Amino acid sequence: MTSSPLADRLRPQNIDEIAGQHHLLDRDKPLRRIIESGNIPNMVFYGPSGVGKTTLATMIAKKTNRTLRKLNGTTATTADIRSIVEELSGFSGMNGILLYLDEIQYFNKKQQQTLLEFIENGSITLIASTTENPYFYVYSAILSRATVFEFKALEKADVEKAVRRAIAFLETESGEEITISDKAVEHIAYACGGDVRKAVNAVELSFIAAPRVDGKRSIDYETVVSLTQKSAVKYDREGDEHYDLLSAFQKSMRGSDPDAAVHYLARILAADDLPSACRRLMVCACEDVGLANPQIIPIVKAAVDAALMVGLPEAQIPLADAVILVAMSPKSNSGCIAIEKAMADVRAGKGGGFPRHLQNKHYDGEDAAVKGQHYLYPHSFPDHWVDQQYMPDPLVGTVYYDPGENKTEQAYSEYWRRIKDKHK
Repeated sequence: MTSSPLADRLRPQNIDEIAGQHHLLDRDKPLRRIIESGNIPNMVFYGPSGVGKTTLATMIAKKTNRTLRKLNGTTATTADIRSIVEELSGFSGMNGILLYLDEIQYFNKKQQQTLLEFIENGSITLIASTTENPYFYVYSAILSRATVFEFKALEKADVEKAVRRAIAFLETESGEEITISDKAVEHIAYACGGDVRKAVNAVELSFIAAPRVDGKRSIDYETVVSLTQKSAVKYDREGDEHYDLLSAFQKSMRGSDPDAAVHYLARILAADDLPSACRRLMVCACEDVGLANPQIIPIVKAAVDAALMVGLPEAQIPLADAVILVAMSPKSNSGCIAIEKAMADVRAGKGGGFPRHLQNKHYDGEDAAVKGQHYLYPHSFPDHWVDQQYMPDPLVGTVYYDPGENKTEQAYSEYWRRIKDKHK
């Protein structure tokens, strides 16, 4: 058997063999029509690993009869770019060159600028790929000359088809019959996290590990699980997957769905990212529950402290308790809204200075219209309240805090309404 990975030996030979990406490659979709027209623009392929970006770029080069050159943004230099440009005057550049630039986000500005002249005159067609959001990580000069197409992680059904295709290929290649249960196929499809390359290579590894009996290979479920148990954890702490997972975690707590919140917590902890789980949990308790259940903040803080003290795997217990508590608590973002409004005014330069009676005691200058602090100490008055100005003069009458529709905030609001009405 050849030493190259099965994913390379089984690489699709035409667009219809590419798994998934129906939103881009079905016959009625714009990218499919662009490819079939042969008039290929500069493009950026954005999406996770193992979903067909490199395969499609290779197919486009073959279909348009262009010379394909590949560079990786992590290792390529400006000299590598110039070497490709020099080919334009030779035989290999007669029909133009298609440059497939993987991980373009690692190219610096100078390297990207080197490409611009040749991209603009059409000598080089650029297909760049990235696993990161290109609008954050790719220079605008490149983006303005390219069309972005987003590739998505594959659905389980599409991956299952690829797994069965890989098994059939191995049977033909090895001359051995392979048996595998539907349950094992489904687990491989799930564990790969939408990455076809990972799924196909898992099939090959399972095939190699399977016992040979009477000329047959039997791939059992237990073998598949043992070989793919870590593959289900798809998590790049510097990439979109990291932030998508944390976002889903916090939004599920905010949306009062304890089951979804615990699911995302499990995915974060399976990737050993205890600090991120603790931070988002603490933020959600303050931001999304807040004044509707203010006692939750020290409770969650205690759970976070316990989790950090005991570490994983035991940390999952106090964190799960806290996550469920946050998800099931009444919600209010009134405090969050209040500080955001106040911060906006401060950034806009509104409200400088202080009412004189709120300042620290100090000597009044000769130009002071009213001398003396004249601060009224609220505890010296009935109900511990007295009517006096606290806002800076330019912001008198400004309202930042609007009590949430929950019994805690409404009770406090009603209490102070009665006190203030009483002393008008």
